[in-house]
Amino acid sequence: MRPMSFKGFLIFFQSILVLAAMAVPQLGHARTWQATVGAESNNLARQALAFLPNELWIHVDDSIEFTFATEEVHTVTFLKPQQMRPANTAGCPSPDGSGDDGRTANPSQYDGSACVNSGRETSGSDFTVTFPTAGNFKVVCLVHANMTGAVHVLNAAEPLPYDQRTYDFLAIRQAKALLADGAGLVGQAVATAEQAGANAISAGIGEVVATGGGSSTLTIMRFLRDSIIVHVGDTVEWTNLDPVTPHTITFGTEPANTNPPSGNVSLDSDGARQATINSTDDSVHSGFIQAAPQDRTNLAQASLGVTRFRVTFNTPGTFNYICALHDELGMVGKVIVRR
Repeated sequence: MRPMSFKGFLIFFQSILVLAAMAVPQLGHARTWQATVGAESNNLARQALAFLPNELWIHVDDSIEFTFATEEVHTVTFLKPQQMRPANTAGCPSPDGSGDDGRTANPSQYDGSACVNSGRETSGSDFTVTFPTAGNFKVVCLVHANMTGAVHVLNAAEPLPYDQRTYDFLAIRQAKALLADGAGLVGQAVATAEQAGANAISAGIGEVVATGGGSSTLTIMRFLRDSIIVHVGDTVEWTNLDPVTPHTITFGTEPANTNPPSGNVSLDSDGARQATINSTDDSVHSGFIQAAPQDRTNLAQASLGVTRFRVTFNTPGTFNYICALHDELGMVGKVIVRR
């Protein structure tokens, strides 16, 4: 056997170094992971209010780029431990109290010591967060109470359970599973309205589901029977069947503040809101029609919430209405009043 030349030895030694480097975890090499915020059907009616995937494991100093994928607005928000969830329009106020829009820099760093918030965003936007310390962190959407997820930040020497390809697969699977429930929910909403009577409409419907990382919501942004025919003097009743998502029934001019009802709306004895329309020029706004959140304190403060709105029509005509929160998604309807 011929002795190895110096050049051959050098090549052999370099090969060993390469193989050794490949066999050892690459410590200190930060990477950027991809995640998606929300999913929707082609007609925008079905909205998956979810972080996709719902749970990620990454290393210290890694980043996550969250890509917004829907026409429905969302935020990517990491709050401080024990911090009360602020209003979605408030976000994370600046430390000096200056008047900002609650957004933090893009990209932002989050270690639990300060709030991080993307602000309200829709399809086409993205927001990147870097995690410099190990820990388990909750991500929330300030717009949707039951839209949460988890980020587990591990030390660099710890193995990760999934790669990006697997996360992409999980995100697609979770989105499809949520959106696929929509057909059954639509049928349930229509059936519920039909059982309630000829003049009943379901103002949306939804469901809340959970994984080990948090919760997600599927909501149907439609009036189900969106066009009905009634007669002068009839009363039409809308009921919101969604467990968490608010809607409005708005005729005429849309108010600047969509939460409270218009001044011509009053309460029926059973707690439903009601109004009367005497002209096709009348403006009537229900305010938020929404189930009350689960009781957090005591029974004395428990509330049913306002989930129903009734309108009596005293004149013939065609009355178009919208959900002032979701009309851009196609949540609109029509009441045709005949003599």
